[in-house]
Amino acid sequence: MSKKNNNKIRSTTVLLVHKDGQVAMAGDGQVTLGDTVIKGNARKVRRIFSDKILVGFAGATADAFTLLTRFETKLEQFQGQLERAAIELSKDWRTDKYLRHLEALLIVADKKDAFLISGKGDVISSDEGLLSVGSGSMYALAAARALMKHSNLTNREIAEESLKIASEICIYTNSDIVIEEL
Repeated sequence: MSKKNNNKIRSTTVLLVHKDGQVAMAGDGQVTLGDTVIKGNARKVRRIFSDKILVGFAGATADAFTLLTRFETKLEQFQGQLERAAIELSKDWRTDKYLRHLEALLIVADKKDAFLISGKGDVISSDEGLLSVGSGSMYALAAARALMKHSNLTNREIAEESLKIASEICIYTNSDIVIEEL
């Protein structure tokens, strides 16, 4: 039997709601080390590329910032073409000896498209306009699906309420929520 690592950093729930040309991305602020909350107001959702693109990240913070910097470089290289930049980052992430060891996930979005990018080479879009990453992501995603189907809430309201629900279920998610919109 392998020994469990109790000092694993767990953090984040990020949810993207993308419909009708409107985008809302919400992220909680909790970072946990083992069984201790070490930060409660981390900012995991940001605007980049002259405020035209939203990005949210989960995973190791240094890894996420490394990938965020690389993604911004790809956006510049491909004149803000979100899909192309996402695919090129994913290629680099999968094949570069240094990058392939990074432990993070990114959600990126503009008004037209949204993608989840992983280090395994995945660039995933959502048919339903929802993407999520992090410890509480499945709780937030389930709540958002129900709210999209059974309410007339705005994207922002769906994102916020879904994260609040996730924070009531997931011990690695708190209710200190940051929301960005396009």
